[in-house]
Amino acid sequence: MEWLTSIRTAIDYMEKNLEEDIGVQDVAAQVFLSPFFLQRGFSLMTGYGIGEYLRNRRMYQAALDLQKTDDKVIDIALRYCYDTPESFTKAFSRFHGASPVQVRNGAKIKAFLPLKINISIHGGSQMDYKITPMFPFKVIGFQKIFDNETAYAEIPKFWDEICRKYADSVYAGNPPANPYEQALVDNCIGEYGVCIDDVGGGKFRYLIAGKYTGGKVPNGMVLYEFPRGEWAVFNCVGPNPETLQSVNTQIFREWLPGNPGYELCGNANVEWYDCVNGEMTDSDYHSAIWVPVKKRS
Repeated sequence: MEWLTSIRTAIDYMEKNLEEDIGVQDVAAQVFLSPFFLQRGFSLMTGYGIGEYLRNRRMYQAALDLQKTDDKVIDIALRYCYDTPESFTKAFSRFHGASPVQVRNGAKIKAFLPLKINISIHGGSQMDYKITPMFPFKVIGFQKIFDNETAYAEIPKFWDEICRKYADSVYAGNPPANPYEQALVDNCIGEYGVCIDDVGGGKFRYLIAGKYTGGKVPNGMVLYEFPRGEWAVFNCVGPNPETLQSVNTQIFREWLPGNPGYELCGNANVEWYDCVNGEMTDSDYHSAIWVPVKKRS
């Protein structure tokens, strides 16, 4: 499905099911996309996560119901997927700045209307990328699970944590002192950041990884194998994480809407970091984003 059509179809499905207990998994199934790619793209294009959009729309519709009907608060709470009037009232008051009772008595509400997606393409076809086939490859790394809505802020903290625990010593020239530091050296861990969408619930796995060269996998580290396929490889030049995040935004806002030949596939993508030349904060630092794609039928 064409990218803009996918986003518009997702919004239409959510609008028709505000009174149903749906989430990102359900929405992604409607547009045949990985929940990770849909959530990432939707957030970058609209500024809202899937869950946040659903909550905001339900809160607005609930306020309209309070204004226009005599329905009980508990009935409206259940209608919009809240288990108790207490949880509904708390969320409602946080969103509108007024309680359900106050709104029923005339307090102002916060409007949140359905989104309309219109894209103006600027330079999408001029992005520095290539489509390249890749043989199967296996990575090894340190893993943590992240929420789609907070990942941009939390993943850099994960990198800092792993560097402090395992990388700083060997980068300073000391020999590996434990199996984790040995694995880091043997497999160049830190060359890849890998997002894998197989957790569900609006979350995904993230690996600070390197290409697996064989040998024992230390307890707590994980392996992941990518199948053979085609990838769109986007070159990035500049300090990180800002440059990677900027290019990632361009991919979803410009390249996908403006690219007639390829669409997303699979459930994982890769960030590549140059582990040999320069520092991540350098203005000419090289990195890349690898996205699995297939030719559009």
